[in-house]
Amino acid sequence: MSSSSKAVSLKALSDFSLVAGGPLYQIWRRAHLSGDEMQMTVRRMVVLALLAWLPLLLLSLLDGHAWGTSIALPFLKDVETHAKLLVAIPLLIAAELTAHQRLSKVVRQFLKQELIRDVDRQRFETAIASAMRLRSSVVAELLLIAFVYVVGIAFIWRTQSTLDISSWHSDSTGGSLRLSRAGWWAACVSLPLAQFLLVRWYFRLFVWGRFLWQVSRIRLNLVPTHPDGVAGLHFLSMSRRAYTQLLLAQGATLAGMIANRIFYTGANLMSFKVELVGMALFMAFAVLGPLLAFTPQLRRTRRKGLDECGVLGQRYACEFEEKWFRGGAPAGESLLGSADIQSLADLRNSVLVVRGLEYVPFTFKHVISLALTVLLPVAPLLLTTFSVEQLVDRLLKVVL
Repeated sequence: MSSSSKAVSLKALSDFSLVAGGPLYQIWRRAHLSGDEMQMTVRRMVVLALLAWLPLLLLSLLDGHAWGTSIALPFLKDVETHAKLLVAIPLLIAAELTAHQRLSKVVRQFLKQELIRDVDRQRFETAIASAMRLRSSVVAELLLIAFVYVVGIAFIWRTQSTLDISSWHSDSTGGSLRLSRAGWWAACVSLPLAQFLLVRWYFRLFVWGRFLWQVSRIRLNLVPTHPDGVAGLHFLSMSRRAYTQLLLAQGATLAGMIANRIFYTGANLMSFKVELVGMALFMAFAVLGPLLAFTPQLRRTRRKGLDECGVLGQRYACEFEEKWFRGGAPAGESLLGSADIQSLADLRNSVLVVRGLEYVPFTFKHVISLALTVLLPVAPLLLTTFSVEQLVDRLLKVVL
């Protein structure tokens, strides 16, 4: 590879980021809430959380709905709102820096491990450029905003998420939903902001999956005898660590929703088993599912490796038998200490490695780990069903 093409490749890799682009990113830079490398994370977390939460507190105080018993759900007791605005929003912002740092390292491994052949390097760079254009799309973010207001607020929040009780943000008695001043700020600013940040992350997951699919269409230089057991693609499973805060944010949002229904409608945690399991599996698939794009190449690599090992093994075994069983060894050569037997054993080990080559670059443990990360924020709600003593007793039974 020439020095000029290498420089182009390094430039393409340095430009790769799922988060450092798009209209909102440009707004943050102009507002001195972010640098080129997603710096000032804490500042963004504080500013956006306060923008979403503090006006609700002040307006609820003016409406007389911050606390007290005049309404069923005062602002300071609304677990779902606090989980979304004070927990989920900061986590979604923190996830940007983590993804920016980790995913670029994952993409670099394609070149560091020489998985991309010189003839396919342009296709690899084209896939990166395509992902970056989609990430920075103004139209995409405008559509996400429209989706949040039309579907997220006008339909889901007003008709599905709002509890049928008097609250700090609305009164649904009489069959119609009447918003308070705090409710209008929540509907126009706070909740759309939280929802936009979340669906924007789902859009980024789509961009990442689309990029991996394009790369999987390139004929990679996979090695069937690679010791990682997935022909050199084990590094792809490390991409899951870029989404830890996203999973926690989604889990916190779900936990807040369930908590409100437990505390104010008499629901039971166990009645949300489908939602909990479904969300955990959905998020695990959203993170690891894109890696399945490499399954066809891994299957072909395994078949090719077994064929090549079969040819090499047959040749070596025939020569081994000719030398040591049929008198072909040079006169005076000792069998003891000969490297031939060890080489035969090493060849068998190579065949076993190829036979054990996995079709997916992740394990079941990775799926369980991601699912548990989503469910972690829900864990405190177990205390609404079991006492501390019961939880400790059950935990000890599991451990011991």
